[in-house]
Amino acid sequence: MAAEFIRIYEENPNPRAIEKVVNALRKGGLVIYPTDTVYGLGCDITNSKALQRLARIKEVKLDKVNWSFVCADLSNLSDYVKQIDSTTFKLLKRALPGPYTFVLPGNRNLPKDFKKKKTVGIRVPDHKTAQELVRVLGNPIVSTSIKDEDDLLEYTTDPELIYEKWKDLVDVVVNGGYGGNIPSTIIDLSSGEAEILREGKGSLDIL
Repeated sequence: MAAEFIRIYEENPNPRAIEKVVNALRKGGLVIYPTDTVYGLGCDITNSKALQRLARIKEVKLDKVNWSFVCADLSNLSDYVKQIDSTTFKLLKRALPGPYTFVLPGNRNLPKDFKKKKTVGIRVPDHKTAQELVRVLGNPIVSTSIKDEDDLLEYTTDPELIYEKWKDLVDVVVNGGYGGNIPSTIIDLSSGEAEILREGKGSLDIL
């Protein structure tokens, strides 16, 4: 069965449409949704079957992969991350919501599928639709970007094209209009020093 194609406007996300997407996530569905960078592919962090399915689609091993935990704000931080110092917290507050992924040391509360991970990537997109999906779901969405096989276009920006390509692999594609084609900047803070793993949309002036 083909995925649902649901239009959600970022300026004013329709609560019924958000609930429909969240219901799919709660049932173990995979969802493609807009962020402040590129379109993301994700599932409920607490659903093991969905995580395994996501790993199969991406052709990776779940215990080896580095995916982002997409949060609505920083309130989920202590659920999955070891206590951080005030300097690190101030940096996160300065940068988020925004086009950054911060790699931080994980704690013992990580879901069982991530127990072997020493670090986690935390992401709080500056995008109302993404934030509402996570807020209504009640916990983070494990997320990865959807790459394009085209050598010239690394990320597909047109939701119609995304739907055509992914409709038989996922359960919902959210049409949030044209997306970006520059991914988030990834900054590793797990050692206490900031290390740039990928320079993307987010400016390094925050450091």
